[in-house]
Amino acid sequence: MKNKMDSKKMKAELEKRLTKENRSFSFDREKDQLRIENKETGKGITVSLPGIIAKWHEQKENAIDEVVYYVEEGLEAMTGQVQFSGQEKHIYPVIRSTSFPSESQDGVSFLFDEHTAETRVYYALDLGNTYRLIDEQVMNKEGWQHERIKETALFNVRSLTTSLKKDEVAGNTFYFLNKNDGYDASRILNDAFLKEMKQKMEGDMAVAVPHQDVLILADIKNETGYDVLAQMTMSFFASGRVPITALSFIYEDGELEPIFILGKNKKK
Repeated sequence: MKNKMDSKKMKAELEKRLTKENRSFSFDREKDQLRIENKETGKGITVSLPGIIAKWHEQKENAIDEVVYYVEEGLEAMTGQVQFSGQEKHIYPVIRSTSFPSESQDGVSFLFDEHTAETRVYYALDLGNTYRLIDEQVMNKEGWQHERIKETALFNVRSLTTSLKKDEVAGNTFYFLNKNDGYDASRILNDAFLKEMKQKMEGDMAVAVPHQDVLILADIKNETGYDVLAQMTMSFFASGRVPITALSFIYEDGELEPIFILGKNKKK
């Protein structure tokens, strides 16, 4: 493949790799989006080509491999039967931005709760290599209540490992949780973990979930720390497969408050 990539080439490459007998493709030129559907169920996944092209220029074939994997796993999850009985340990919360769709392509409302001004909590059934977001249709079919799913998911996220990597920058300490299990950002919902980390902090405790596969905790002791956190969070946000928010949060008294960092000044 040549060093330059455009929507036409990317569309052709994705269609070549994802073509199967039971699939159809449709392209929205105005939005520059490609939709891949299962002909039998009518369910599908829509991908935005500009974002993939931007990643391709940085990662080349890895960017396309990632999208193909995401689509293949997602389509497989949509066709599988969902049941909660015996699967209680596989229900988890997932963090998404407030701009994330509130309903499926079929118009069925996803199950979610408000979290912060920047984030929402959705719920998913883990299927191994991927997971399926829980919607109201599935919830009703299984005879579960919203609150039961929420409590089950929060209980399960507390069981996930919380080992961290640590880095020191200009007198500030940054901690990174990156297990790549699909629930790194979800650990922000582990209250006991956040309270435990708060006890270790000497300065302000900041938290960031720039994308699904990372949780950043920071012990901010000076203004430079805020600037480093802002740059770090933006970098992660731009490179994440499932971006959430480029803003960080101050953690105080069990609450998360978004912070806006402008130059060397911090503004809550």
